[in-house]
Amino acid sequence: MSEATIIDGKAFAEALRGRIGSEVSRLKADHDLTPGLAVVLVGEDPASQVYVRNKGKQTLEVGMNSYEHKLADDTAEETLLKLIEDLNNDDKVNGILVQLPLPDHINESAVLAAIDPAKDVDGFHVVNVGLLTTGDDKAMVPCTPWGCLMMLKDQLGSLSGKKAVVLGRSNIVGKPMAALLLKESCTVTIAHSRTRDLADECRAADILVAAVGRPEMVPGDWIKPGATVIDVGINRIDAPEKGEGKTRLVGDVDFTSAVKVAGAITPVPGGVGPMTIACLLRNTLAATCLQKGLNVPEV
Repeated sequence: MSEATIIDGKAFAEALRGRIGSEVSRLKADHDLTPGLAVVLVGEDPASQVYVRNKGKQTLEVGMNSYEHKLADDTAEETLLKLIEDLNNDDKVNGILVQLPLPDHINESAVLAAIDPAKDVDGFHVVNVGLLTTGDDKAMVPCTPWGCLMMLKDQLGSLSGKKAVVLGRSNIVGKPMAALLLKESCTVTIAHSRTRDLADECRAADILVAAVGRPEMVPGDWIKPGATVIDVGINRIDAPEKGEGKTRLVGDVDFTSAVKVAGAITPVPGGVGPMTIACLLRNTLAATCLQKGLNVPEV
């Protein structure tokens, strides 16, 4: 059997950003409207700083306005909530994202609940969770699972009737991924650390989405021959073969063995990761159109 098709998330995301940029230009030309995305960063977590910087750069590249708010690590929760209130009331801001994780003294749930659901481009507000669960097209969908679904549909076409296993039950990826697959008429199983016969559950899947945050947990012999594998995991592990103190990124799937069994698979890095920011921009475009009573373009 030949090796799996590699799903190039980097190229997919680049093409998606291009289509978003075209729609932003059209909004400007036809409606004198420029989408605006506000990103709030509390503290100086290095990974979050890099992520926020990339978000700002890509927001500007597609022609949107970028508003960055960087707050000190010891910022009071009340101060953050007041900023969110101001952004909710700012007509120039169509999307709001508060970078997670937040410092321990700030209640994450209270902060996410304070964001106007119509501007919640992360899709974490309980209103958007409810809209997604009930299949409402007005839902803001969490960016990572949305990107996974786009790549699956591009690779497979119709997903109707396929058996999908989502390995992981987080609010950010696992649960919304399952809801999206259900909407596509898949038969969906959510598996997790306490699932009995976990390997057998995975082997039954036509579509396997791994999102558990455990490096190379899923070996090739857990995968049904020809299945499509979406690896959401991004784990940094030691890489002594590259030199002392060196590390490398791996997914939740053992790529070396899985690529020999799967029909198609996302690599790490270069698979799901690049799609997250692209889908954030897509959500900002959609939020802008919904707020202004315009049709949401298909991108």
